[in-house]
Amino acid sequence: MATFRCSAVLFDLDGVLIDSTRSVERQWRAWAKEKGIDAEKVIAIAHGVRALEVIRAIAPHLDAEEEVRRLEAREAGDQVDVVVMPGAIEFSNSIPNGQWGVVTSGTRALASARLQLGGFQAPKVLVTADDVVNGKPHPEPYLRGAQLLGVKPEECLVIEDAPAGIRAAHAAGMKVVGFASTYHPEKLLQADAVIAGFRELSAAVDGSHLRVTAGCIVGSKRL
Repeated sequence: MATFRCSAVLFDLDGVLIDSTRSVERQWRAWAKEKGIDAEKVIAIAHGVRALEVIRAIAPHLDAEEEVRRLEAREAGDQVDVVVMPGAIEFSNSIPNGQWGVVTSGTRALASARLQLGGFQAPKVLVTADDVVNGKPHPEPYLRGAQLLGVKPEECLVIEDAPAGIRAAHAAGMKVVGFASTYHPEKLLQADAVIAGFRELSAAVDGSHLRVTAGCIVGSKRL
């Protein structure tokens, strides 16, 4: 068990608050097939990274911005298999609204559609691919989230399901709880704790701070 004292919690979206892995992979595979690209190479780098960076890396000959617009419009319309992670709404509701935010590699349109579909209260802060120059694993998205919440980066706790996101949070000076949904726990060992789901996570208000406890740590270093 590990306990973190923080001023705010920053959530990744897909793979943490929303289980959209099957939808995301379905749309990436369809896109790769249309473009004559090996889908497995795309899937290997797509999770937790902005679509813009993925397309630039895989298909530099394409207009990446136009491809992102088309791809994420299709993703926003694909609601099959897109569900709320068990316990996600309850956990986010246990944190005062001004002390949590969402930092995602998706566009604002896609993120808003996901949050609305899930029935989440609107977060005070939503940082998307549209709001940063550099996406994860660069620290800019998480630093932006801390800035908008008005807290120091080192006072933030991040919940992340992807190695790229864990690296981004650590580069921003934040502690990270790895969420073993998209990746096997062994792929998340850079995190400060690794959990299998929200049933292993609890939050309590401690004055102006939060006390977040992660139980049943899976293959993680202990604090």
